[in-house]
Amino acid sequence: MTAKLELRGVTKEFVVRPSKDQPAARVLRALDDITLDVPDGEFLTLVGPSGSGKTTLLDILGGLTRPTSGRVRVDGTEVTGPGLDRGIVFQQYALFPWRTALGNVAFGLEQQGVGRRVRQGRARDVLALVGLEGFEDRYPHELSGGMKQRVAIARSLAYQPGILLMDEPFAALDAQTREQLQDELLRIWRTTGTTVVFITHGIEEAVYLGQRVAVLSSRPGRLKSLVSIDLGDRLGSGDLRSDPQFVHYRHLVWTELHDELQRAQRAGDRKILPDGTERAA
Repeated sequence: MTAKLELRGVTKEFVVRPSKDQPAARVLRALDDITLDVPDGEFLTLVGPSGSGKTTLLDILGGLTRPTSGRVRVDGTEVTGPGLDRGIVFQQYALFPWRTALGNVAFGLEQQGVGRRVRQGRARDVLALVGLEGFEDRYPHELSGGMKQRVAIARSLAYQPGILLMDEPFAALDAQTREQLQDELLRIWRTTGTTVVFITHGIEEAVYLGQRVAVLSSRPGRLKSLVSIDLGDRLGSGDLRSDPQFVHYRHLVWTELHDELQRAQRAGDRKILPDGTERAA
C-alpha cells in the first residue's frame, strides 16, 4: 500500500529558557529519530506518556513547527508548513461564537475564495456527514460539547484534506458522548477514505479506533512499537469492548505502554510550552 505520510528520522529539540530551578538555558529533546510510514487511507492511533511528544509530533505533521532534523513527506512532497492537504482537529473546538455552524464550517472555504453557493453547499454536505443536518443555523452556544466537536471535524473535512490530524479531540467529552463520536468518526473515515492520525491518552480508544496503534516511549519520544489491530469493520451492534479479541489487543498496548508510564513518573516528566517554558505534565 502506498505511503500517504512518511516520517524519516524526525527529531525535535527545544531550548528551555532559564528559570529559578534551572538558572542556565538547556536543550531538551522532545522527539528522537522517529521513522514511520502511514499508508493511504489508514487510521493510525498514537499513544504515549504525558511529555512523550505526541502533540509536538502532530504539530510537525501539520506543518505548525519544523523538526530539528529529519523530514516529513505527504505524497512524496516534503512538509514545510501548513497545507490544505492536512486538516487538524484539536481538543478545544475553537469555533467562532458569532458564526453559525454553517458559517464556521464554510469559513476556510471562504478564505480560499470559493464562491458562496459552492461553499455553502459543501458545508451543508459535511455537516450532514457528521450528523448535524438541521443544525446549520445554530450558534456554538446553542450546541452541546459533542455537537461542537462535530462542527470542528466538519470544518476540517470541508476542504477535503487527504489527511486528518486529531489531537485528543474527544478528551473533554463525557464517556457516553465520546463513545458515540468514536463510532461516528469511524463511519466518516470509512465514507471519506481519509488517512487519520489520532492522538489519545486512552488505550481503549486507541484500540477501538486504530488499524494500528503507535506507542511512543517516555521523553524523548521514540517509536517504541506498532501494534496491528484486527477487529473487523467494527459495525456490529454488540459490545466490542468486552470481546476477548479487543481485550487481547488492549492488553498488548497496555504492556507496551506500562513501563513507559512508570519511567515517566519516576522522572517527574514535564512538558515544554511553545514559549520555551517548562511545566509539570
